[in-house]
Amino acid sequence: MFGGKLGVPELLVLLVIALLIFGPSKLSELGKGLGEGIKNFKSAVKDGEADAEKNK
Repeated sequence: MFGGKLGVPELLVLLVIALLIFGPSKLSELGKGLGEGIKNFKSAVKDGEADAEKNK
């Protein structure tokens, strides 16, 4: 329907909408939480791969 690609204008519109809904302080908390979640996920994947190699 939309072509499957998000360009800069679309991302800016989404950011403005999120800013209006959540406000600047809550948005920064959400970003921090998302970053920590991604970091923890990558760490868990790396640990899982290391365990898999160790058990071969």
